[in-house]
Parts: sequence; structure tokens; C-alpha cells
Amino acid sequence: MLTENDQKIDFGFKTVKKSEKQKLVDKVFNTVADKYDLMNDLTSLGIHREWKNSLINWLSPQKNQNLADIAGGTGDLANKFLRAGGNSAFVIDINKEMIKTGKVKNRSEKRLKWVLASAEKIPLDDHSFERATMGFGLRNITNRVQALKEVYRILKPGGRFICLEFSHVENNLFKKLYDLWSFNVMPSIGEKITGDKNAYIYLVESIRQFPTQPEVSEMLSEAGFSRIRFRNLSNGIVALHSGWKI
Repeated sequence: MLTENDQKIDFGFKTVKKSEKQKLVDKVFNTVADKYDLMNDLTSLGIHREWKNSLINWLSPQKNQNLADIAGGTGDLANKFLRAGGNSAFVIDINKEMIKTGKVKNRSEKRLKWVLASAEKIPLDDHSFERATMGFGLRNITNRVQALKEVYRILKPGGRFICLEFSHVENNLFKKLYDLWSFNVMPSIGEKITGDKNAYIYLVESIRQFPTQPEVSEMLSEAGFSRIRFRNLSNGIVALHSGWKI
């Protein structure tokens, strides 16, 4: 009988053991960490900034609210939360290089705290935060429902979580154009800027393997969230998923 760690899971279009996925994801982000934000600009033509702004606008930060940004990478979302009126923000990420890059980038922002940890086991107290976010992180997590349960645990009653993640394009013509850009242009840009084409092949493949919008809603429900909704942005290239701890 297979143990849980021996069970299979997707890594892009490949299938690997669950115990191996995090190491492979770490390798990807170790390679691209110092160029991560630049690559987001280039591969999305800067539109990722508007997607993140849409998340923050829907979240509507208040001055008495504290944020947990899970899989927060270089702290981009957390910084936007603070600039929009939030009180403080914790960036939780499992990758040392991403946090290292984020600390340098945000060295003047004293309200940001950094936590090196897995989203599946967050070393923070129950009922600690009014708000939580995750931007383009859920796709890379091995046990997604467990991570969402951890987000639910650290939220205060009445707290809200919004996840921004790549999703499934609904318009067939737009999907063909998007696929041409994704499979042909993005890996080439990745190779030129970071020297690692495979990291961006994984990115594109992992997007296609990610659950649909309704399936993510089901995961949020399984984790305990209520009042679950999603909003498609850019014809479904990405979606915002919102849930409350009631």
C-alpha cells in the first residue's frame, strides 16, 4: 500500500511523488527569485499589477486590519495591502531566496514581517489575522486543502481570505491566442532573463493543470470557508477567490 508521500501528484504535465513536489518547486523559485518581479511584468505585459490591485480593492483594507500573505514571495501583495491602509502584514513563504529578495526590496517598510514556513503548516497562532491573501501560490502547493485549512485557522472569526490564481479561459478564440503566448513566448522570455527556460515551461503547464474556478470554490468550502465567491479577470486568465470565516 502506498504511503501518502508515495502517492502521485502533478508537477506541470509530469507526475511525481507527493514527497518530491516541494523540492522541485523550490528549485524553480531558487532559480528565478531575483528576477521574479521583473518576469511577472514581462510575461503578463504588466497586467499582473492590475490583477493584484483588483484583489486589494475587493479586500478593502482598513487601518485596524492585519494581513497574513501566504506564499507571499517577495511581498508584493503585502506591500499593496499596507499602502491601501492596512495596519501590518506577515509574509509567509517556504522559499528562502524569495524571502531574501523580498527583504531587500522592502527594507524600508517596517510593518512587514517575514516568516519562512510552509503554507501547509503555518507557525502562527489561531485567530490572529483579520485578512489573508495568496497570490499565485496555491497552484504550487502539494496539499492545497491543508494549506487552505491553515489559512482558515489563523484567521479571526469574521476574517476574509482572497486568493489570486491563474485559471481557465472561457472564450475559445482568446484561449488559442493565450496558449500561443504561454507556450511559445513566455518560456523564451524566461530563458533570456533568468537563464532557465524550464522554470517557465513548468509555470505554463502548472496553470493548465490547476483546478477550475468551481473546483477551487469546493476546496475553500472543504477548508471551512463560507460566503465563497469568485471573479474572473482578463477573460478567466486569472480568478479571484473569496471566502469568509464565519
